Amino acid sequence: MNKPLQGKRILITSGPTRAHLDAVRFISNRSSGRLGKLIALEALMAGADVMFVHGHGSELPSGRIPPDACPFEHLRMREIETVEDLIATLKAELQETRYDAAVHAMAVLDFAPDHRLGEKVPSEQGEWTVKLVKTPKAIQLFRELSPQTFLVGFKLETGASEPQLIQAAHESLKRYNADLVVANDLTQIKAGQHIAHFVNPEGKVEGTYRTKDEIASALVQLLAKRLAAST
Repeated sequence: MNKPLQGKRILITSGPTRAHLDAVRFISNRSSGRLGKLIALEALMAGADVMFVHGHGSELPSGRIPPDACPFEHLRMREIETVEDLIATLKAELQETRYDAAVHAMAVLDFAPDHRLGEKVPSEQGEWTVKLVKTPKAIQLFRELSPQTFLVGFKLETGASEPQLIQAAHESLKRYNADLVVANDLTQIKAGQHIAHFVNPEGKVEGTYRTKDEIASALVQLLAKRLAAST
């Protein structure tokens, strides 16, 4: 079986993040982690060593294919919950290990409560005002700590036209100095369908795919080509 990513180290983030409101409540964002799981499985089958950083409740890369087809001994996983957990994990991983590529598919909260209450807010309370503040951008750590890593980011919009979506993805790519951005719109993510565009540093679309399986397969093939060329 061809293993185009043999010996390559890939870091993949996937799934949701949370921010606590009080002792029992939290806010989160919508993400099953299914696409990240599929990317991890494709990378494993291509021979890569995969570090899978996933949010609580994310789908995990296991049980979908026979063990002899996917070497799970080349898979490490670490669960995180909050944006702070994610940042601490990325700092440790990027400082300790040289990754050839990183696929930052995790849905990271852009806003979180400015503080967490230590006790449960009583349900009898008539009103509860919560102040949300910006969270740090975890994607910035990749270029700060591992500038040689081939970085794939994701850009999600809602109700954008295709030109607007591609422009937003290109702006995100330039802002974070990524090598590729996968652009998708929430209104086009439905059961069995997930339209995504691969946007490169020139702002051009390298490919458009319509299901999560297609996206995962095409992305791993692209990584194999780019990493082989850089070698």
